[in-house]
Amino acid sequence: MSGPRIFAPDLLAGKVALVTGGGTGIGFGIASCLSAAGATVAIASRKPEHLAAAADLLRSEGGTVTTVETNVREPETVGRMVEHVAAEHGRIDLLVNNAAGNFYAPSATLSPNAWRAVVETDLYGTFYCSQAVHPVMKAQGGGRIVSISMTLHYRGWPLMAHATAAKAGVDALTRTLALEWAGDGITVNAIAPGPIPTEGVKKAFTPPGEAPDVPAMDGYVARAIPVGRWGRPEDVGHLVTFLASPAGDWITGSIFVVDGGSWLAGDRR
Repeated sequence: MSGPRIFAPDLLAGKVALVTGGGTGIGFGIASCLSAAGATVAIASRKPEHLAAAADLLRSEGGTVTTVETNVREPETVGRMVEHVAAEHGRIDLLVNNAAGNFYAPSATLSPNAWRAVVETDLYGTFYCSQAVHPVMKAQGGGRIVSISMTLHYRGWPLMAHATAAKAGVDALTRTLALEWAGDGITVNAIAPGPIPTEGVKKAFTPPGEAPDVPAMDGYVARAIPVGRWGRPEDVGHLVTFLASPAGDWITGSIFVVDGGSWLAGDRR
């Protein structure tokens, strides 16, 4: 994990975290932060090649990591994932709904299959995973759910109708589940990251067949992110770790914006 270790290495000792989409990008950053804080981390992905490399790296840093292949769009597969992790580790203290799909597409020509692919991954998958983990957490006396949202739907974003609609649904789902499951000792929150240059974001700034345009990306930072830098996956991971810790005991139904001030500032051209 890049950046300093900011939490004690035993903060989450004895806790078990399940991170969907945990093999790359923000999901890997979250898994790395949780592992560094002492949690046992199960990372899930529908692509096993992502899981193997991520698990090897986390273990090389001293983490206790297991992997599970799943497709969050399929409730039966999600159920098997949760059963597997609970059986292997005896409990699930934290679920991080990070798995997502996205791509730029004009709304006028967006196909039904393309719409379903993103909405089913981002919104349906968040619900399926949360629903599947609920009985495990309820039986053990409680747990934490953190879903990864976005900021683009707060003001709308061209070519992102499928993703913005799905993530708006994630926000609403977060608040509703927080109310329903508070009595079961389960807190439910979401984090809305701003611009973090994962491979998907870099692709959005790069014409097909060309190398990433670093000056153009730096120019975006200068005009649109008040703190003056891109986000990093661990910026999200640190907040997830905080919410998973005892400091998060009384926090539920909240959507946390982590974006260096870019949502407030807008695109200051």
